[in-house]
Amino acid sequence: CHCGEKMKYNPDRHHRKSIRLKHYDYSQAGAYFVTICTKDRKLFFEDEFIKSIAETFWKEIPKHFINVKLDEFIIMPNHLHGIIIIENDIAVGTGHRPV
Repeated sequence: CHCGEKMKYNPDRHHRKSIRLKHYDYSQAGAYFVTICTKDRKLFFEDEFIKSIAETFWKEIPKHFINVKLDEFIIMPNHLHGIIIIENDIAVGTGHRPV
C-alpha cells in the first residue's frame, strides 16, 4: 500500500488515451468537461497566489469568447477541472477540419 505517500508521475504507468470522438466538432454548442494539467504535473497551484491567478484567468474566458459561459470548476494542486458551455455555433478556425 502506498497510503499517504506521494506517487511520482510515471508516463509508462499513468497514461491516458484520448477520449475525444474522432469526427466530432468540439466547436458546436454543448457543455464540455475539460481538464487542464500543469507542465510536467508540477504542483504550481499549491501556491495560493498562483492558484488565484489561474482562477482569475479561468473566470475571464467568457470575456474573450462571446458564446461561452462557465459552470463549476475546481483547481487542484497540478490541474484544473471545469465545465465550459458553448451556447451556440459560431465559425472557428479555417473550416478545413473540426475543432
